[in-house]
Amino acid sequence: MTSARRHFQIVPSNSADLPTRPKAVYCQADGTIVCRDELGVDLPYAMTAGQILPIRPVRVLATGTTGTFYGWA
Repeated sequence: MTSARRHFQIVPSNSADLPTRPKAVYCQADGTIVCRDELGVDLPYAMTAGQILPIRPVRVLATGTTGTFYGWA
């Protein structure tokens, strides 16, 4: 993975894909993030503050997502 060049707050949505696919997801505040991959598979991840999830979701669903998350792109 190459270094991220920018960051952005992830705004969960049940109907819209992320405007930019992150290289990784950073957890700012504890919670669960529900990510959708390019095959349409949704999976929840319980995360703690400071944790990095090295995946590239196309969407983060509002339903089931708690906490605060940032994308690194």
